[in-house]
Amino acid sequence: MIIKAVRATVLPGILTILFASMYSVCAATAEEKIVDILAGELEREMASLAGEETPPYFLAYSVGDIHSVSASASFGSLTGSRRNDSRVLMVDVRVGDYSLDNSHELRDQFSFRSSGSMYIAQDDNEDALKNAIWLETDNRYREALEHYSKVKTNVAIKIAEEDSSADFSHEITPSVYYEKPLDFDSLMPNISVWEEKIKQYSAIFLENENIYGGSASFSYSVGRKHFVSSEGSRVSQNEGYARITVSGFIKSDDGMELPLYRTYFAFEPSGLPGDDVITADIKELVEKLGALKNAPVAEPYTGPAILSGRAAAVFFHEILGHRVEGHRQKSENEGQTFKKYIGEHILPDHIDIVFDPTLKTYGGTNLMGYYEYDDEGVKARQVDVVKNGVLKNFLMSRSPIENFPNSNGHGRAQAGRSPVSRQSNMIVSSSKPKTEWELREKLIALCREQGREFGYLIEDIQGGFTFTSRTIPNVFNLMPTELYRVYTDGRPDEPVRGVDLIGTPLVMFSMISDAGDRIELFNGICGAESGSVPVAALSPALLVSQVEMQKKSKSQERPPILPRPDADKDI
Repeated sequence: MIIKAVRATVLPGILTILFASMYSVCAATAEEKIVDILAGELEREMASLAGEETPPYFLAYSVGDIHSVSASASFGSLTGSRRNDSRVLMVDVRVGDYSLDNSHELRDQFSFRSSGSMYIAQDDNEDALKNAIWLETDNRYREALEHYSKVKTNVAIKIAEEDSSADFSHEITPSVYYEKPLDFDSLMPNISVWEEKIKQYSAIFLENENIYGGSASFSYSVGRKHFVSSEGSRVSQNEGYARITVSGFIKSDDGMELPLYRTYFAFEPSGLPGDDVITADIKELVEKLGALKNAPVAEPYTGPAILSGRAAAVFFHEILGHRVEGHRQKSENEGQTFKKYIGEHILPDHIDIVFDPTLKTYGGTNLMGYYEYDDEGVKARQVDVVKNGVLKNFLMSRSPIENFPNSNGHGRAQAGRSPVSRQSNMIVSSSKPKTEWELREKLIALCREQGREFGYLIEDIQGGFTFTSRTIPNVFNLMPTELYRVYTDGRPDEPVRGVDLIGTPLVMFSMISDAGDRIELFNGICGAESGSVPVAALSPALLVSQVEMQKKSKSQERPPILPRPDADKDI
C-alpha cells in the first residue's frame, strides 16, 4: 500500500500458450535441471500423500533465482556496494477442495496462511534440492492440515458468509511457457563503472551549502522464476530491473525536512538515461531545494486543485488500484468499497482505466508492471476496470469472488510470499482531454466561484498510502514534494510546503472534473500483503473541484548549528 521511488516522465499521449502435451518436446532440448527436480518431487510428494486421510488436492512449487548488484553514494563518496545471489523456494499446499480449503479466512481471528519459503542450494545439487523440497513440503502439509481443521470449525460456528464463492479457481488449461535461460554472470554490469557514476551524481548536491542530505544509488536485479503445479502448469520466465535513485533534502528554519527525489527505471542498465540527463535533473533538484527552504508553509485547505499526471498516477494507484484488487472484495475484514459498484458510475464518463501487464513499453519507456505470466502461473492479460466512468471488473488472482470465478493474471508476489491480486500497469485515459492552459483556466474559474484567492497545483508526489479495512477509516494520504499556489489575479505560481493530500475515495472521485491531454508515467514499487512488487501507472493531469490538505508531520530539531564542513570551499 506504500509507493516508493517515484520517477515521472512526460510521454506522448500474443504470445502463444503451449499446452502440457507440448511441454516435453520443448523441455527435452531446453529445460534446466531445477525444473526437472521440482516436477519429479511434486509427482513423488503427491503420490506419497495420496494415501493420507486428508490428502492435498493441489501442490505447487515456485523457485526464484535472484542475482543483484547495488551501490550507493553520498556527497561524492561511496557508502556501500554489494552483490547478492540467492535461490528461494516457495511451497503451496492446499487440502480440502476447490470450494473450501486451508486458505479460507478465519473470521474474528488472526488469519495468516503461509505458503512457506526457504533459501535452497544454488548449484543444482540434486540431493540437496530434493531434501529441501521434501522437508518444506512436509512442514507445509502439516501446517495446512492444522489450518484446515480450524477453517472447518470456524465455518461451522459462524454466521453464513456474505460471499460464498470458492477458495480456489478452476482454470481451464494448465499454463506452459518457457523462456530461454539467462547467463547471469555475463549480464552483471561492471559495478565499478556505476560506483563512479553515482559518486559523481551525489557530488552535485554539494553545490548548495544548505543541503545536508544528497545521495544516489544504482541497483540491478536479474532473475529467473520457475513455477510447477500438480495441475500441470510449467512456467519458466526471466525478469530484470535496473534503477537509479537520486535524492536530496534540505531543512527549513522551522525544522521541516524537505526531500526531493528522482528515480529512473529500465529493464537493463543500458536502457537507463545518460549522464547528461541525470546531471541536469539533479541540478534542477538542487535549485528547487533551495527555493523550498524559504517557501511559505501552506495551511490546511479545502478547495480546487490540479494534480499533474505524475501526481494523478499515484492518486489512482492508491485510491482506486488497491480497492479493485479482487481478494479485498471477499475478506470480511476489508471495507469492500467498490464490491457492489459493478455496472455503476464511479468516475466521470470520459475516463477509462485499464490494467495491462502485457504492455512492456509506453512511448518508448519501459513499464515496471510488465510480465508474461503471474506468480500463480496464469497468463497475463489486459483488464478493463473502468469504461466510460463505469466500473466493469476487478483484478483477479486464483481467489474467486462473487461473479468473478477465475483469475485474469494478476496473482502477484515477492519471491517467497503467497500471491494475492495486485496491480500491474495501470493506464488512465480521457476521451475529452483538455490542454494544460484549459485546466488552469477552469481551476481559476472554480476558485473565483468559491471566493478563493488561489487554488493548488500538485506537481510531484513522493508517494502515499491508503487503508482499506473496516476497522479504521478508509482514508488515503498522498505526500506532495512540489506544490504551488495558482493565484486568480495572475501572480506567478508560488511554491509552498508542509501539507499532505488526504481524503476518502468515494468523495474524492465525485470531485474529479476534467483530465489533461498529456500522459505522465510513474514507475515504482508497491508494498502489500504479498510483499513488494514492481508497478507502473500512467495518467493525464486531473482537475478536482474539491481536495483536502492537512499539515504534515515535521521534525522538532533545529537546523544544524555548525556550518557544513565544505561550506567555505569553492565547489
